[in-house]
Amino acid sequence: MIAIIDYGAGNIQSVFKALRYINCDAKVTNNPDEILKADGAILPGVGSFGDTMNTMEQFNIKDTVIEYTKIGKPFLGICLGLQLLFPESEESLGVKGLSVFEGKIKKIPNNNGQLKIPHMGWNSLDIKKKDGLFKGISEKPYVYFVHSYYLDVKDKSIVSSQTVYGTVIDASVQKDNIFATQFHPEKSGEVGLKMLRNFADIVNG
Repeated sequence: MIAIIDYGAGNIQSVFKALRYINCDAKVTNNPDEILKADGAILPGVGSFGDTMNTMEQFNIKDTVIEYTKIGKPFLGICLGLQLLFPESEESLGVKGLSVFEGKIKKIPNNNGQLKIPHMGWNSLDIKKKDGLFKGISEKPYVYFVHSYYLDVKDKSIVSSQTVYGTVIDASVQKDNIFATQFHPEKSGEVGLKMLRNFADIVNG
């Protein structure tokens, strides 16, 4: 079973529906015991970095999520769920993230008003790692983004894909049991469903 971690953010139901569509056993939960017992876990969501960290504290699941990333079971962060894995965001100065990886979440530059922010819509990926979520995925796939802040990872060896929108964006990361995407697999058509199937296969061994 895959636990979809519920911390009051949006977009959780769309992830649940996508997993059900591919016949994957999943449950939306904020119960720490259920999360830790799950075979895999997904941290999805859209919203504010700071508000979400505060909500996770209120739900008493911040430490649960950190613990889950350390026990070796497959973990997937989506959109805000990727950003929260890092120590800080320019969106919410002074708020500490989960600090699973090192790096910064920065405001996407609008290039003197030439770019629309947020970055919303389809964009292609430059895949750096062809295993994990990207196993069997064609070159330069198009996926769906909705975000105003982007990831700049300190250790570029964990970057599994990048895209370009005003700047080079680290669009996904992968290290050991942890995967995370800035884009939304559940909104990215067949390509995104293939990525979720790959994650489910990793969970099932």
